[in-house]
Amino acid sequence: MTEYQIQPITRRCAKTGRELVSGEKYFTALLEEGDHFRREDYAVEAWQGPPANAFSFWTGRVPPPQQSARPRIDDDLLEECFQRLEGQFEPNKVNFRYVVALLLVRRKRFKLENSKVDDGVGQIAVRCARTGATHSVVNPRLSDEEMSAVQEEVFKVLGWA
Repeated sequence: MTEYQIQPITRRCAKTGRELVSGEKYFTALLEEGDHFRREDYAVEAWQGPPANAFSFWTGRVPPPQQSARPRIDDDLLEECFQRLEGQFEPNKVNFRYVVALLLVRRKRFKLENSKVDDGVGQIAVRCARTGATHSVVNPRLSDEEMSAVQEEVFKVLGWA
């Protein structure tokens, strides 16, 4: 399984090197580099849109340094990541998409319709509560330990850990 070494927020602009201060608006780009993701944070004045190899991007506010509570989970960002991973077959991306789908079910953004096995491959079908679109998701049959590790990777990549 691929390890993602991504910090929740770097508190430093990737372009200028300037420290980002509490309460300041920033942009984050999630960059796809081979079989892993890398996070870069940008000050508003340095942001010129997402880099060419950006997998996803979002904006936020720098939390106070002492803030220890988990930030609010952004369901739109989760759904965007889910959509971008459609049609990907690398095991780490299949695992990532499956866990994101389950998180969206847990957040009531998706509804679990059914699960089945076709030609030895487990699949779940989820329906988007907002659009009604149905999506098929490969079930990689992760152990509890693997599931926890992938969930933690999802949180790290999205800056929620």
